[in-house]
Amino acid sequence: MTHETTTLDLGPQTQVLVRLADGVRDERLADPTPCPGLAVRNLLGHLTGLAVAFRDAARKDLGPTTDTSPEESVPDIGPGWRGELAAALGELAQAWREPGAWTGATRAGGVDLPGADAGAVVADELVVHGWDLARATGQEYTPDPAALQAAYGLLAGAAEESGGERGMFGPVVAVPADAPLLERAVGLSGRDPGWSRPA
Repeated sequence: MTHETTTLDLGPQTQVLVRLADGVRDERLADPTPCPGLAVRNLLGHLTGLAVAFRDAARKDLGPTTDTSPEESVPDIGPGWRGELAAALGELAQAWREPGAWTGATRAGGVDLPGADAGAVVADELVVHGWDLARATGQEYTPDPAALQAAYGLLAGAAEESGGERGMFGPVVAVPADAPLLERAVGLSGRDPGWSRPA
């Protein structure tokens, strides 16, 4: 897969996610999200888990956090979830500021991959799940432009390898070529950019 992303500061995008999480009201935690089968609380739990997993992937600290597939269980949150998520995202951003994170081999979600690919994957996860969270909770969303570009590059490359019909996470949703970059990335991720939470 190997991508052009060499290094990318994930800090601006993790800060976007922290602000979104701060804006989640407790009564919204059971609401649906664009992620099939995941309520808001499960999406937040997934974000916390992936932040820890990709932090450890950056550090090449391989073990239970990097070996477990995200499909193995439905994640959830505890009472201190806001602080836990913010701390995990901060540690994630710091770990990927180390040049060594982007070189050599690592593992995440039980998959072995080059460090640069893992960096592109986590940028994509942060961007797309940020959109998921914003849509599910009725918040405005402007991802970090550099992270969005990295996410789009990863998703477009995966779709191209499949002949343009299937992306990394499911069938591509057709989006006009002149649509904003975020909408095109969302479509490539298998989501409908027009998704809105039930009234």
